[in-house]
Amino acid sequence: MGKKKFSYEGQNIHVQWDGQLCIHVAECGQAKGELFVGGRNPWCQPDLASDDEVQEVVMRCPTGALTCHRPDGSHLGEPADDDNTVHVTHNGPLYLRGELAIDGAPDDAPGLQRRAALCRCGQSRNKPFCDNSHVKAGFADSGAVGETGEMPEYAGGELSVSPIKDGPVMIKGNFAITAGSGRVAWHGTKAALCRCGESGNKPFCDGAHKKVGFTSD
Repeated sequence: MGKKKFSYEGQNIHVQWDGQLCIHVAECGQAKGELFVGGRNPWCQPDLASDDEVQEVVMRCPTGALTCHRPDGSHLGEPADDDNTVHVTHNGPLYLRGELAIDGAPDDAPGLQRRAALCRCGQSRNKPFCDNSHVKAGFADSGAVGETGEMPEYAGGELSVSPIKDGPVMIKGNFAITAGSGRVAWHGTKAALCRCGESGNKPFCDGAHKKVGFTSD
């Protein structure tokens, strides 16, 4: 499929797939029903599911690669999760969900306002987003989280995500960090998270990016 954008048109709803953001988690392809069927042309057929079902499956995509549109081109309003979360995946990226405001996110990628996969191995060619380079690089980290933070008074609201040049990603707002085991491990309002892959205190930054000469370009 390459790295292009494709639109799959239905009578009432269109689905757009952004190959630049997709890392083939297969939440769409594994969904029950005939909406997405691998090997079929086209593999996505929106008219084979209700509009609500289409949006529900699209919202499963953890990277923001899938989005829904009306035939007139307007983006369907996707509700943000009640709680902002950062999931530290086993040997993989950071999955963010919530009311996201990502610095530098493309204007034509509305899915990134609610869902994103950020690189934490340091090898992605599409930084700050994951492109599955962690697999080839042999990045290994179970996603354990040792710190606990402090519970904020309010769970939701905008989550500011700011990748620092040649440094960590700064996250500000009310959010929780979930460990690779699925445990809700940390709560707080501000954290610097490693994206060079070398921190000794993952997922948090410990300054290792300076020692290893990490570059974000």
